Amino acid sequence: MDAVRLIVTSRRSLAAGGEVGEVMAEVWQAQALAQAIGSRLAVAGPPELRGEALGLTELAGRGCGVLDAPELAPGELRAGQLTELGDARHTLMYLGGLLGEVGIALVALACAAADEGTYWQCMEAIDAADESRDRVLEMLRRLADREQGVPEREAG
Repeated sequence: MDAVRLIVTSRRSLAAGGEVGEVMAEVWQAQALAQAIGSRLAVAGPPELRGEALGLTELAGRGCGVLDAPELAPGELRAGQLTELGDARHTLMYLGGLLGEVGIALVALACAAADEGTYWQCMEAIDAADESRDRVLEMLRRLADREQGVPEREAG
């Protein structure tokens, strides 16, 4: 399935809310999807995005790792349904929006957490989502620079 369709599905599911466990499962799904998109971009995306895409893969993986993996029926893992990225810029714009919404959902969960373990799990996941979104925004900046003919900056 197309990346943007999967992202839109994740955004809708996250917005639907539900019990804490359901929202945490949607956050995990979103991070897993970000990890899969980052991995695809690192392997087959525009060359100027590959380093940032690899970083996104690692950060989103950390986001999944700090959360309890949900019990999913076969075929429910959205990241496993990813078959094509489509336009990198378009996909990254949607992914950035999803990651922003993930952060907002996690803040709400942290504020309402009934126990310290859930609170800290949310806080770590917020950091991972925020850093993942930063990588997405950096990749969008690089694409914009490429379109405008701006030479790539050296890392320093």
